[in-house]
Amino acid sequence: MQRRARKQFKESISVPLAGGAAMPYEMNRSLPNPAYVSTARPSPESAPLKIQSKRPWKKIIIRSCLSLLLLLILAGSWIGYKFIYNEVKVFGWSGIWSLIHPGPLNSQGGRVNILLAGDSVGRTDNGGGQQLTDSIMLVSIDTQKHTAFLLSIPRDLWVKIPGFGYSKINAAAEDGASDYSNNPSYDQNGMGLLEQVVSKNFGIPIDYYGLIDYAAFKDAVNAVGGITVNIQSNDPRGLYDASAAAPGNPQPLVELSNGVHTLDGQEALNLARARGDAFGSYGFAGSDFTRTQNQRMMMLAIKDKVTSAGVLSNPFKLGQLFDSFGNNVQTDLSLGNARQLYNISRGISNANIASKGLNNINGHNLLTGYLTPDGEDALIPTTGVDNYSVIQAFVAQLTDNSQ
Repeated sequence: MQRRARKQFKESISVPLAGGAAMPYEMNRSLPNPAYVSTARPSPESAPLKIQSKRPWKKIIIRSCLSLLLLLILAGSWIGYKFIYNEVKVFGWSGIWSLIHPGPLNSQGGRVNILLAGDSVGRTDNGGGQQLTDSIMLVSIDTQKHTAFLLSIPRDLWVKIPGFGYSKINAAAEDGASDYSNNPSYDQNGMGLLEQVVSKNFGIPIDYYGLIDYAAFKDAVNAVGGITVNIQSNDPRGLYDASAAAPGNPQPLVELSNGVHTLDGQEALNLARARGDAFGSYGFAGSDFTRTQNQRMMMLAIKDKVTSAGVLSNPFKLGQLFDSFGNNVQTDLSLGNARQLYNISRGISNANIASKGLNNINGHNLLTGYLTPDGEDALIPTTGVDNYSVIQAFVAQLTDNSQ
């Protein structure tokens, strides 16, 4: 029947000619199957809808990728600017070259000794003594055994300063700065003279120094998001330094219970300064020795935070960290050497870093009180003025064991 219907359809179609005649027009093809049309080819209305449903997602993905790429470029550029800007402050333009070609580290059989000193030159108050290095610490790193030790040197240690006579050791850098024009080896900050004094009395060569304003310590702690410390005072109440407490300012310098605390920059700086020598204070049995012990504890806490993934992957924190060093640190390390030491130190666990003072060595104090000719309280070796034989033996033991 389909063939008959097609034949009748062909015969029914004619094309009109001039004069009214009609010529039959034979379609030499069959009509398409309606079922085939609806299933084999998409309708004109549905095809554009399918294309439009895919394009927005493609655009979103592309734009998101481009935005992320732009953000990474901006973040990288910002970190790079901060890095170069502060690098020039600390290391000079030659620092970039030393980063590419660092050269070998100064060391003694693989051991690098760094003298760190803290002053408060950047303080905004008008108090005297800003150039006195009230915090002095020897950092010794064994690059082969991957061990280290921190040794605090008390600021009141009575020493002979070449060219200036006897004085407390915290005045050595200030004396060196004042005599820089006659002795360029002292450096403008005077750290060269402090290196000489420490090296002679403690029997250990100094390879590098770092002079750090207290502001750097505060800013660095804030940059890494605070540090975690574990207060273990001899007093069950913890630590309390009433130095700043007064009727108009009742807030003490430090008030921390025993246990774990997270400190911001100002709180960490207060703890680094506190000795508990004000009336009403408690928990500072060793006075300045307790202070230096707390300083070493916080140094290790900062080291953990600086080398953590949370800081290294955060552009904002890295930028702040660069600023804290760039504005407040002076050193004779090259940038390349500093990077080498950073890579080494991040691989040393705190369990392999000995933290030592001179007040409690196996139950013995290597220092004793001394009244200077000017009537000041100071510290000298228990073996007497200028006799550092026992202290040198202890440092040699630390150097051999790093424990």
